[in-house]
Amino acid sequence: MTPQVAFHASSGREEEAVESKELVQPVPKGGLFGSGINEWFALPVGLVVAVPLIKYELLVINEETQLLAVFCAFCVTMYTQGGDAMYKAMDETAQSILKEHTEAENRVIDSLKEKRDFLMASTNSVNDFQAINVIREEAYVNLNNAGIIKPKHDLKAQVEKMINMISQEEKNVAEKMKTALMEEATAAVTSEFETSKNLKKAALDSAINRIKGGAAGVDDPVQATFVKFFQWKAKEEAKVDSAVEADTQRAALVEKLNSVAIMDDFFFRFDENGKPQPTVAA
Repeated sequence: MTPQVAFHASSGREEEAVESKELVQPVPKGGLFGSGINEWFALPVGLVVAVPLIKYELLVINEETQLLAVFCAFCVTMYTQGGDAMYKAMDETAQSILKEHTEAENRVIDSLKEKRDFLMASTNSVNDFQAINVIREEAYVNLNNAGIIKPKHDLKAQVEKMINMISQEEKNVAEKMKTALMEEATAAVTSEFETSKNLKKAALDSAINRIKGGAAGVDDPVQATFVKFFQWKAKEEAKVDSAVEADTQRAALVEKLNSVAIMDDFFFRFDENGKPQPTVAA
């Protein structure tokens, strides 16, 4: 609701002072007949000394006439002697009222200025919100563009991680097989040398020959025994169905890869044949 403001159009203090000086005229020095008495006293004096009027009974001096003369003398005395005091008293009251009225107007003006500043700030807020909406729309466009690329980037990282895991797992399996084969070969050769006196004697002769600097072409019985074991192992492995063992190893690897894919929420899983299958819509 718009506040109703009433502004006064009173004159300034300087103008009021000039007007007051014009209203209150100074008493002439000559006065009544040069006696220095104000001319206003001529009225009661004229009423009293109107001898001709009294003589011819045109003017009757009674209580009412005397009361009128006294009242006129009182009014003239109050105007000439107490006029300034009355004016000052009334002027102070008027100035006090004017001051209060001016302060009230100033408060209203200040309130209107604050309201104007608030409305201006509100206008700036509207502009700020419009700018924020523009930035938000641009951010959504950028997020949509990034959303198209990010899944591809994530899929690439997931595939690389799986390839590295498969490569590392194959290396681990190969190392385990080599270690197991060497342990088995060492155990078999050691057992054969412990049970064969001829091998022990041949190994001893070979060692003495090497110490003496014998011919390098002499067969090493230990090396020959290892070669013989590996040849036998190869024949045994050929008899075993490698497909079954490969399926077992693949199943173990698939299970391990799927556990990692589930934990990291990958976009694909491996089926029982080891083929990747997508888990989310493209």
